[in-house]
Amino acid sequence: MSKIDVSVADKLKRLYELQLIDSELGEIEILKGELPMEVADLEDEVAGLETRLTKIDSSVEDVKSDINKHTANIKDCEALIAKYQKQLDNVKNNREFEALTKELELQKLEIQLLEKKIREITSILTAKVETQAGTADKLKQKKSDLELKKNELAGIIAKTEKDEEKLRKKSEKAAKNIEDRLLKAYNKIRSSYHNKLAVVTVTRNACGGCFNKIPPQLQLEIGLRKKIIACEYCGRILVDEHIMEVGKEVPVAEQN
Repeated sequence: MSKIDVSVADKLKRLYELQLIDSELGEIEILKGELPMEVADLEDEVAGLETRLTKIDSSVEDVKSDINKHTANIKDCEALIAKYQKQLDNVKNNREFEALTKELELQKLEIQLLEKKIREITSILTAKVETQAGTADKLKQKKSDLELKKNELAGIIAKTEKDEEKLRKKSEKAAKNIEDRLLKAYNKIRSSYHNKLAVVTVTRNACGGCFNKIPPQLQLEIGLRKKIIACEYCGRILVDEHIMEVGKEVPVAEQN
């Protein structure tokens, strides 16, 4: 018998069976909670901090290089000063004396300018090093948090992996027994609700999904299983509480 030729009662039973399987899968997802999302978010944060720290490290090295360059320039100036002072001892006229004196003044001014730049850059370096240390600490903490979350998630997966795989195969098998039109409607309804319930029983005269009251006449029609009925409030497919008994043989004692 094809998926389309089966009775409405059997179609409803198959839909409800699929819902029960998918609900079990949903319980495993609930067990995992927000962990998969938290792990993904932490991985993004760690990657972002690593990129930021790499840029800060490079910037710190650039500043240190500038300080070293200015320090080297100061040494060059000091060497020139020593050279010019030595030449002063051997000047032959006022023109040479004035020229050497002017060069000495220029080198001393250059040293003052370079020392000022070094002070300014050192201040910048101090701030960058503090940022570097703070970022490194934050990265270390985030990596630790990520490791904990990964281990926690891995523990849950290890406990539920076999059951989850078994249920997924069971769900796929059950879905193959449902006609495409109904399966599409089932999946659409499931995607509309946080609890993923698309097929619910009428319990205590109310819809098992939204808990709105179901009129007695509609409950009677649901119990007859002659057509597929959806809740007028939430759109979920309604079945009676004994739907799983469809197709079961009634014992002889009960027939009598």
